[in-house]
Amino acid sequence: MEEGLMSKGVTIAVFMGGDSAEREVSLESGKAAFEAIQKSFTAKSYDIRERTVPEDVLAECHVVFSTLHGLFGEDGGMQSLLDARGISYAGCDAFSSKLCFNKHLTTERVKSLGMAVTREVLIGKGISVDIRSVVEYLGDDLVMKPNCQGSSVDLYFTKSEGALQQILSNVNLADEWLIQQRVSGRELTVGVFDGEAGGVVEILPKGGAYDYKSKYTKGMTDYVVPALLDEGLAKKIQESAVSVFHACDCRDWARMDYILMPDETFVFLEVNTLPGLTELSLLPMSARALGLSFESLLAFILKPAIQRFQKS
Repeated sequence: MEEGLMSKGVTIAVFMGGDSAEREVSLESGKAAFEAIQKSFTAKSYDIRERTVPEDVLAECHVVFSTLHGLFGEDGGMQSLLDARGISYAGCDAFSSKLCFNKHLTTERVKSLGMAVTREVLIGKGISVDIRSVVEYLGDDLVMKPNCQGSSVDLYFTKSEGALQQILSNVNLADEWLIQQRVSGRELTVGVFDGEAGGVVEILPKGGAYDYKSKYTKGMTDYVVPALLDEGLAKKIQESAVSVFHACDCRDWARMDYILMPDETFVFLEVNTLPGLTELSLLPMSARALGLSFESLLAFILKPAIQRFQKS
């Protein structure tokens, strides 16, 4: 097959685990990816337990496929170490990873494209918070989340000034946090694969909020693939996702999240540069609209990285 010929002489090093809050999900993603990748490529799996590159992963014979989620996985940390050793890897580079992991910076960049984004206030780093001013600006139906963390980790919802005060008293304000105006509508996501948009997926969490539990507990969320949308509207959302992909200097693949409003306008939420690859994951769902099975998806998104390896 083409992938086998193209990858002659290279071993795919599948990284998983890590030490972030999303370690267990990363292990699931990594195992699923490794099983699929080794059907088409020579591959070896690595459970990453320290913030280093394994010594036996070498620039002259490996391409890394990372499923490390959260801190050090998605924030450019591992990517920077791989760059320093000249090791080729699939997915966004260190700059794009760091940018997209910072939700506020990503929002500002997407806003510069003229796209609708959520209204938000960045707090933390020891700076005092004027809660009344925040509520006056954003309203009292709010979402609070870490500015630099996995998309569903430490996610809080509040509908009053007092509840917001309670949350703030229980989090570490030495870190950066985002307080956002909660936007109500249909939750949608789109995968982008080497610059091509996949299908739009609708997310229907049974508990009302697509938090960590809803995302990773089987049966707690329903999905509509592809989302039931007017063809023209679906195309606009896909075009938006591709524009965000390029504006944030992404490469190989990423996933963009949106809220669709009742008037059929849509609001950008965030970019995920290393989304999950478990049986419940959204990226493979989006890829199915392109006719890509899980195995063929991984071969497709590995291809650019192998080409970079061969050129180097």
